[in-house]
Amino acid sequence: MPTAREQRRLRLHRWLWAVVDAVVLVAALYIGSWMRFDFHPGPVFVTNLAILSAVAVATHLLVGILIGPYAVGHERGSFEEIADIAKAVAVTGTVLVAVVLGFRWQATVPRSVPFIGATFGLVGMFASRFLVRTWRLRDRKTEPEVDRAIVFGAGEAGRRLTRSLRRDGEGGYHPVAILDDDRSKGRLRIEGIRVRGTRADLQDVADRLGATTLIIALPRAHASTIRELTDLGTTAGLKILTLPPLGDIIGGRPTARDLRDVDVADLLGRRPVELDNVVIAEQINGRSVLVTGAGGSIGSELCRQIARFGPAKLYLLDRDESGLQATQLSLVGHGLLDDDAVVLADIRDTARMAEVFAATKPDIVFHAAALKHLPLLEANPMEAWKSNVVGTVNVLTAAAAEGVGTFVNISTDKAANPTCVLGHSKRVAERLTADFARSFPGRYVSVRFGNVLGSRGSVVHAFTAQIERGGPITVTHPDVERYFMLIPEACQLVLQAASLGADGDVMVLDMGEQVKIVDVAHTLLQMSGRRDVDVVFTGLRPGEKLAEELFSTDEAPVPTDHPLVARVQVPALPAADVSTSMPVSDEAVRAWMRAASSSALGRSGVVEAAEALLGGA
Repeated sequence: MPTAREQRRLRLHRWLWAVVDAVVLVAALYIGSWMRFDFHPGPVFVTNLAILSAVAVATHLLVGILIGPYAVGHERGSFEEIADIAKAVAVTGTVLVAVVLGFRWQATVPRSVPFIGATFGLVGMFASRFLVRTWRLRDRKTEPEVDRAIVFGAGEAGRRLTRSLRRDGEGGYHPVAILDDDRSKGRLRIEGIRVRGTRADLQDVADRLGATTLIIALPRAHASTIRELTDLGTTAGLKILTLPPLGDIIGGRPTARDLRDVDVADLLGRRPVELDNVVIAEQINGRSVLVTGAGGSIGSELCRQIARFGPAKLYLLDRDESGLQATQLSLVGHGLLDDDAVVLADIRDTARMAEVFAATKPDIVFHAAALKHLPLLEANPMEAWKSNVVGTVNVLTAAAAEGVGTFVNISTDKAANPTCVLGHSKRVAERLTADFARSFPGRYVSVRFGNVLGSRGSVVHAFTAQIERGGPITVTHPDVERYFMLIPEACQLVLQAASLGADGDVMVLDMGEQVKIVDVAHTLLQMSGRRDVDVVFTGLRPGEKLAEELFSTDEAPVPTDHPLVARVQVPALPAADVSTSMPVSDEAVRAWMRAASSSALGRSGVVEAAEALLGGA
């Protein structure tokens, strides 16, 4: 808040400008009269014109104080100040016309003089402000302690940022050029700063103008664009900053304080997700919701997203007590674990699941509890069987017994054409969910998506830990690539998919483009500033694909009402085939899940197929 001394100084500035405007207006009236009399000075200097000038000054100052530029402290030359000046001059000009016509001064003061004088006065007031503003901006060019910045993006965000940086003397960044790939903007100037080319000109422009910073002012840019600009800026030796969406900035006016470093989320995917909040709210509001795996990364974010839509009760179920405490803390501000909405239970325990569902009687279930680490499950397939297969059957059975209205099974892209234990187990879970959809009332759907940035054990966390230890960063193969989503984006789309899915559907989220894991490693290295850490390739692990798939070869995706969600059908697998199988060895588990995940097998034949696989082994 300005001090009393600063407020006095601001008031003095406003009145100084009022005096300047009065002088400009009087001069404009005399110039208008002089022009009207064909530049003969004699008829100009008459009493009536002097009276008219006095009326003009009094009217303009009065209007300016009441509704115009002298009532508030506008930024000099801003759109708001210009609009207020125009309103004040319009009112003043109207009064002057009335005075000339009312007093019949046409002989000494022609009727055109008020119009000419008002127009010249308006132009003069604008010009004086623009001259002062330009002079101040020129002065700032000589500030030694600012970074010379290139702004990429001449759209609305880039224009607002450029204006703000030019006007903010303490921002720390002075824009020296603008770049934009739209060649139609090639002759554009913003606050005197020229658009000097496209991204291809970045190196040349940076060298010529001595730039030290690249500011990416593309709040909705695709991740591939951010990656390319980051690479070009790094090659040019520039520090890279980015601007968040204007909607995230208070008042929508970006400043130097809103700029931040490019992070891994920018480089791997940052897409706005448009949700049908009405449909989601109709599904969740006032209903009892249970989330399994609520202590995990996906489960906890699902709980936070669900809480926004006003459920009557939100139950958090997990076997990890620390995870439950962290989720409760994020939801209600404490982790006392003294609420019956926090349920400590293991989905592997059939009796416990029946007990929990009988006590909570949820209307909607989101089943996010699962084991997910590919190499661990490849080495311990029995654990995948117990959690991802038997655990899913237990949750489905308990939900069906209590008449759950909507059941959402969280799946993975590894369930499409599975080649690993994790993929096979999640494919089986999708098929089991489809069986319950046809066997019980209510709506049973699965939602399939890929890797999630920031989830526990994700590649980003692993690489970051390796960099902190001094390396090396281990990547399985130079060509391996994966889909990535942000946790909030994934969970929002899960809610949307759950509201769209028909009974038995597998809803598949659009994951954008796959990103090479080695690119993620190099990005994190670049962000860390480390140059002494190597990237080492260790070879593909058993069951690992070079690239992920969203659909199996026999699946035909069907669009939905949401552009980022498609649906497919998977054949049902009876839960009885799970309860009667119970493999007793790791090899038996592998064989059973390979057989059970095959779309060619229907209600029977899983056990026989597994036995055949074992017999042929």
